[in-house]
Amino acid sequence: MAVKEKLEAVLNVGLRVPSIMLLDVLYRWDVSSFFQQIQRSSLNNNPLFQYKYLALNMHYVGYILSVVLLTLPRQHLVQLYLYFLTALLLYAGHQISRDYVRSELESGYEGPLYLEPLSMNRFTTALIGQLVVCTLCSCVMQTKQIWLFSAHLLPLVARLCLVPLETIVFINRFAMIFTGLEVLYFLASNLLVPYNLAKTAYRELVQVVEVYGLLALGMSLWNQLVVPVLFMVFWLVLFALQIYSYFSTRDQPTSRERLLFLFLTSIAECCSTPYSLLGLVFTVSFVALGVLTLCKFYLQGYRAFMNDNAMHRGMTEGITLLVLAVQTGLIELQVIHRAFLLSIILFIVVASILQSMLEIADPIVLALGASRDKSWWKHFRAVSLCLFLLVFPSYMAYMICQFFHMDFWLLIIISSSILTSLQVLGTLFIYVLFMVEEFRKEPVENMDDVIYYVNGTYRLLEFLVALCVVAYGVSETIFGEWTVMGSTIIFIHSYYNVWLRAQLGWKSFLLRRDAVNKIKSLPTATSTQLEKHNDICAICYQDMQNAVITPCSHFFHAGCLKKWLYVQETCPFCHGQLKSQSTPTPAPLPPQEPVVHQPANQEVENPGPLCATEAPAEEPVTPEDMDVTCQDTCTPEAGSLSSACPSDSRLVPECKNGDTVLFDINCICENEYISV
Repeated sequence: MAVKEKLEAVLNVGLRVPSIMLLDVLYRWDVSSFFQQIQRSSLNNNPLFQYKYLALNMHYVGYILSVVLLTLPRQHLVQLYLYFLTALLLYAGHQISRDYVRSELESGYEGPLYLEPLSMNRFTTALIGQLVVCTLCSCVMQTKQIWLFSAHLLPLVARLCLVPLETIVFINRFAMIFTGLEVLYFLASNLLVPYNLAKTAYRELVQVVEVYGLLALGMSLWNQLVVPVLFMVFWLVLFALQIYSYFSTRDQPTSRERLLFLFLTSIAECCSTPYSLLGLVFTVSFVALGVLTLCKFYLQGYRAFMNDNAMHRGMTEGITLLVLAVQTGLIELQVIHRAFLLSIILFIVVASILQSMLEIADPIVLALGASRDKSWWKHFRAVSLCLFLLVFPSYMAYMICQFFHMDFWLLIIISSSILTSLQVLGTLFIYVLFMVEEFRKEPVENMDDVIYYVNGTYRLLEFLVALCVVAYGVSETIFGEWTVMGSTIIFIHSYYNVWLRAQLGWKSFLLRRDAVNKIKSLPTATSTQLEKHNDICAICYQDMQNAVITPCSHFFHAGCLKKWLYVQETCPFCHGQLKSQSTPTPAPLPPQEPVVHQPANQEVENPGPLCATEAPAEEPVTPEDMDVTCQDTCTPEAGSLSSACPSDSRLVPECKNGDTVLFDINCICENEYISV
């Protein structure tokens, strides 16, 4: 991004912050109490304050102007600020001229300036100030007609011409009136500009809504106004002003406990309106995003920014803060109660950030343990982060139990912290198992079962903790104070963290039990069969010292096939359905008639609906029996259909299920018919 684009982005945010601050001030302003104070003061006879309803309408006009300033395009907003700066410069010129005339009247000297050093100094200072004001106004308004802003030089010119002091006072008033008339002329000449801008904006909004819809319009305004960054800057300005106002009135140093209380009370002071609460929400979101980004960078370096996850952008923490603040009525509380409630809400946000950090670290740590990466620095970073996520949530839960009285929200925080520590403990245990397996010469055959039991234990503890939280929430709802929001949260927590987890765990248990039963029902290959098979496992590509035989006569490791069956109940090689067999060994094939094959340079003519081989009528041969016999004799290597077959392989029709004729690749080995 170029420097100009960065500057425009900064201006786009900085120039809109005052409009939100004005909205915040208007929300804090109590009009009724203001008029009560006016009635008790000496301003009650002022005609401006006699029209109360007009002032009330002006209050709402202030809201409209704030919204207009917030939504103005950047070019018009810059131009408006330049006009406002010009008005301030003209007012400064008026003040300089008035102060000079007043000082001259107080001195009473009407002679030449060069004869009185003090008069000469006052004249020189006022002249330099007026010249600076005129030059700045000309630059801001981008005009060479500098005389338009030099009316305040008339009193100085009159004093230089030895005009009497009483006359200089009238000249100063004339200069002020002339400048005011210039301002009024400028406003009158641009009176229709707001109307034209509103008309153009309305036309563009209608076109965008007709073409793209309201959602696209909202997203476009969200991106153009940079709403999250805008509210974050607004809240940080409020927080900085609050801290500055505190330390500017304190002379003594503040203790550490006092600093923590100051931090909480300052945050509480800066979320007393809906606008400041939104600012705090977006600030927390950006802080969470920064923490999660640092976590990714610590684990993976610059590679972490290549694969970004939308769920790890701090939005969860911000939404959590907003929901809890609205549910508890945070902005309606007093400052002390608000600070106490904010401490609990921030604990919940920190627990959510820790859980998000664990979601980032868990797959990285497990992948690092399963890989053959020997970089000790990568392992140190992964293990150190896991140790932090193991210790810090436990310490946070201990501190909450020490300093707060237990209620439903604190129980949610403590349960979340305990579950985070338990999950980190399970991750570290699996990581250690992977590292132990890495240093072994042979892989651990039951490693998958151990990992399943570790994860199952954690899921069971997680389910029990969630069940305890629900039970406590229900009891508090029944015997304590009942609220709609609290009951809704309990219902959502029960559905997602109890019911769905119970269903998922039970489904996983049933799939694993079915897979184990299928593996037990399959026949085990003998040493003779393994020698004749003389191949590797098609799943793990390792030699087979022991194996099981599927109904489609394929050989696999029992552990490899069991892992496959966790996913789907088909053969990994031919994708045939695997069903439990009642007999442990395949039945022997009856004698078969020799198969007549075509020569190599001829095609099969009119295969017809019959099979190429037919068994005796009294004992029909099934395709499964044929596959078993053929597999014992000749089997292709994994991943190849012809590696184990001789060169005289042929295409012959094969019967499947007795009613469909399909072509398959077959070969002749040892004068027997073999189906591959």
